Amino acid sequence: MNQQVARFFPFLRWFPLRGENIKADLIAGITVALVLIPQSMAYAQLAGLPPYYGLYAAFLPGVIAALWGSSAQLATGPVAVVSLLTASALAPLAASGSSQFIALAIMMALMVGIIQLSLGVFKLGVVVNFLSHPVIVGFTNAAAIIIGLSQLNKLFGVSMGRSEHFIQDIWGVLQQVGDTHLPTLLMGVSAFAIMWGLKKFAPKMPGVLIAVALTTIVSWSIGFEHNSNGKVEEIMDADVKTLASEFAQTETKIDELNNKISAKSAELKQHQKSHEGSSQRTAALNYEIELLKLEHKDTEGENRKLARSLRKFIFEQVPTADGQAARLYLVGQVPQGEKSDGYRWRIKKVSKGELKLVGGGEVVGSIPAGLPKLDLPKFSWDMMVTLFSGALVISLVGFMEAISIAKAMAAKTKDRIDPNKELIGQGIGNIVGSFSQAFPTSGSFSRSAVNLNAGARTGMSSVFAGAIVLITLLFLTPLLYHLPQAVLAAVIMMAVIGLVNFKAIKHAWHTHKHDGIASAVTFVATLAFAPHLDNGIMVGAGLAIILYLYRTMSPRVAILGRAQDGTLRDSKVHNLPVSDYIIAIRYDGSLYFANVPYFEDTILEAVSNSPCAKHLLIVSDGINQLDASGDEVIHHMVERLRSNGIRVVFSGLKKQVIDVMRHSGLFDFIGQENIYPDEDKALDSIYAEVLETDPNAQCRLMKGGHIGGADGVKTWL
Repeated sequence: MNQQVARFFPFLRWFPLRGENIKADLIAGITVALVLIPQSMAYAQLAGLPPYYGLYAAFLPGVIAALWGSSAQLATGPVAVVSLLTASALAPLAASGSSQFIALAIMMALMVGIIQLSLGVFKLGVVVNFLSHPVIVGFTNAAAIIIGLSQLNKLFGVSMGRSEHFIQDIWGVLQQVGDTHLPTLLMGVSAFAIMWGLKKFAPKMPGVLIAVALTTIVSWSIGFEHNSNGKVEEIMDADVKTLASEFAQTETKIDELNNKISAKSAELKQHQKSHEGSSQRTAALNYEIELLKLEHKDTEGENRKLARSLRKFIFEQVPTADGQAARLYLVGQVPQGEKSDGYRWRIKKVSKGELKLVGGGEVVGSIPAGLPKLDLPKFSWDMMVTLFSGALVISLVGFMEAISIAKAMAAKTKDRIDPNKELIGQGIGNIVGSFSQAFPTSGSFSRSAVNLNAGARTGMSSVFAGAIVLITLLFLTPLLYHLPQAVLAAVIMMAVIGLVNFKAIKHAWHTHKHDGIASAVTFVATLAFAPHLDNGIMVGAGLAIILYLYRTMSPRVAILGRAQDGTLRDSKVHNLPVSDYIIAIRYDGSLYFANVPYFEDTILEAVSNSPCAKHLLIVSDGINQLDASGDEVIHHMVERLRSNGIRVVFSGLKKQVIDVMRHSGLFDFIGQENIYPDEDKALDSIYAEVLETDPNAQCRLMKGGHIGGADGVKTWL
């Protein structure tokens, strides 16, 4: 009974709690939390969400995953690759940071959780094997580069647009390097220096926390953030003013379209409930809604382009002394005799004719104090269908990352890891997280390593880490207001440097050329398809499967001869003579639909090359599986050769292959007398039959070539 209960509540294995375990887990939990809090905010930013959503994702998912997972040290929460995948999946559907984007991210967490939980409950963890190690290596390297480059704009303090081509966006950032906001760059570089220095000279110190704390204090003391408001009418350049006006108009149009779509959807639901209207009216409403959605999508695309263009302009603000509105001039266009306020301003947002201007460095800003609101994620079936492929990729990649980390730590602690339980833990963690406004999470390599090195003994360390995040949400959020965005960018870049590992791609190439090709293609495809990273990994996974099938379509086939020591070996490799009267072939591969034509062609070619042979021995030790296609081909081949007077004999057939033959009737068709446990017994039978029918056959067999040995018959093949 206790074992049954423990299966459903794995955390019961922690009990009874011992004093030394609690102390060790508490220290480890606090240590992990000091890294988790700044990292989670950075990864939320990477996912396209306000930084404080990282704290929401760091709270419940980590605790729940520890309670229902099988690893004692795996630290679950926001991670770089999953955050980037989330952003790439949602970017085409909504503007980053918008309420719609946030709602989609939360719904994505729910979908990822459901997929992972389903795989775990039905013990389908093996599905993750479709993402081979070389594919993951190629993807991880490309993702790390994309993650690092995606933070360049925050490090330089310039804008970056979001388009269908990530490389184009990065090129846009590089073109603005001349407009770098030096205090922002200095903040980021300082954070780098602190984290790198502490990692090298004082690795036990919480480098990330110290960098965040010091730069936040400096940011507060020097007034790093400087914001202002304005109006479109204050822009003095006619072309830029036109762009801003168009942007405001498209925003208004988007709101109108949203209202129309909502009204038409409500009308459609009411119409369907009443059952009074005709199907023609239902079709008309659906058609109108689809047209509105298409128009909405086009308008949002136009809006994003306008926003990207506006963010590139830099202004100088000229205040007025008579109480009139300030004027905004493009840099270098301030009229002589007028003096700007000394700041360089960018347009961060335009809404209903109002401008939000940024003149200093960007900081995290206000974080809502208190716990995240517990609520059911907003979702629609149409959107779930749209997001399914992205959710599936995040589920598999996230779990693969988590289970790899868990296994690596288990090798050190001698613990046992159950992949299906880990899937359940990760799945429940994401589901519960979606009810507390979290985006998709997974196991973190860096924080898990910190957890292990800090002495964590049970999953209680993750519970304690979650408690520290809870305290931060309740009482410490005001301290994070002045945290520079450039520092969070530096935290992300520092974290992903270790993910770049080209030696792993080189190793895959040396191991097998096909693995190297799959890894390299995944790497290139992920970079090329960015920001749609799921396409890159799908291409890699598909190619790896195709290459595997290609390899198995042409397995190794050897014509055998007998060596000096009496064993059967590949005649071509060892330069051995073969008999003209007995054909012995070894087939190294499973027999299934993709390679049975190759098997049949190989056998028939060998027979045609030995016209005097009346006996065919198939050494079958390498045949591990047999499907219906293989069964059918063997049946026809044996039947055809028998009609030509050739006896077909099998040796070394494995149990699972014989079971298939018995069920299909092939075993009886071949005959027990033609199936032997090993090649020696099969050859004994063949020689006996040959000598029984023709006592002088030994002399003719000798024409195949003599290789020595005491037994004049058995040394011939």
